[in-house]
Amino acid sequence: MGLFILRRLGIMVLTALCLTFIVFWLTNLAPNLEKLAKTQGNARMSDEAVVTWLANRGYSQPLPIKYGQWLGVLPGYVIEGTDGDVRARCSTPGEPLETAPTFCGILQGDWGYSTVAKDEVTSVLPVRLANTGKLMFWVLIIMIPSALIIGILAGMREGSRTDRALSTTAIVSTATPEYVSGVILISFFATGTFGMQWFKGVASGAVSDANFENFFLPVITISLYAIGYIARMTRASMAEVMTAQYIRTARLKGVSFPKIVLKHALRNALIAPFTVIMLQIPWLLTGVVIVESLFVYQGFGWELVRAASNNDIEMLLAISVVSVFVVLVTQLISDIGYVFLNPRIRIS
Repeated sequence: MGLFILRRLGIMVLTALCLTFIVFWLTNLAPNLEKLAKTQGNARMSDEAVVTWLANRGYSQPLPIKYGQWLGVLPGYVIEGTDGDVRARCSTPGEPLETAPTFCGILQGDWGYSTVAKDEVTSVLPVRLANTGKLMFWVLIIMIPSALIIGILAGMREGSRTDRALSTTAIVSTATPEYVSGVILISFFATGTFGMQWFKGVASGAVSDANFENFFLPVITISLYAIGYIARMTRASMAEVMTAQYIRTARLKGVSFPKIVLKHALRNALIAPFTVIMLQIPWLLTGVVIVESLFVYQGFGWELVRAASNNDIEMLLAISVVSVFVVLVTQLISDIGYVFLNPRIRIS
């Protein structure tokens, strides 16, 4: 197990480097840098002025060097600009260059400055993550038990009326995108159009004071899609296990049906759903963009949209690092969980 984890950690590091380098390359393309210069400098800058502005701030360096500086494995630049000012990547305004550190990147905890929020990324991003974490917590509380119960009940007796009814509900839930179900829920329960105004259609107030009235609709909108998907996977896994030879043997021995389901079938049937549930965590983190934008909830997805819309390069890079980390860690936990759910699985 220890050797397996070490190998996976090595692969995770290489994967993280490759993915973050791709994002870094995309955010540092010439059009993005030109837009950044005109946003931070002057919208009517000439092409020569844009080149000078970028050169004075280290953006004209080769891409691998800029990436190494961003990671913190290469010394930060010290550039004497054409205007006579000396700029250093690792120095703050008013700080003498002699006292500035040599390395300043992700590894040193310097995640850059958000040009939109006008604050350090490390001050803004944790707040957005905490808001999305609160949303994810309640989604998981509703999503996991509901999906497992629906899937298990449908798969226990394949082909029955219960199976057909629950499977149809799960398919409809999965086939309905969040922006459709969100709009429908807002129309029915938040606008008063149909005589019902039980909830608020905007969740901005839930950031500081989450309650049933302003937080239920975004939670249920995200949950509906995931419940259908996980329920279908659970149903398929449960139906397959119920036709296994050891289940038939237990029935012939006279073991009660509830005992067969709970003691023999359930554990093996949960292997596939466990993987799907773990994959929902990174989806919840980065896939709530539509829901958070629809309900004006200032979380991780909302910040991603704002950074992308305003070419906030440092924030986009920080969001990519967090997203890659969450995806890789959840996949590692999923692989380790296989062994505990089914000891017959051997790690090669």
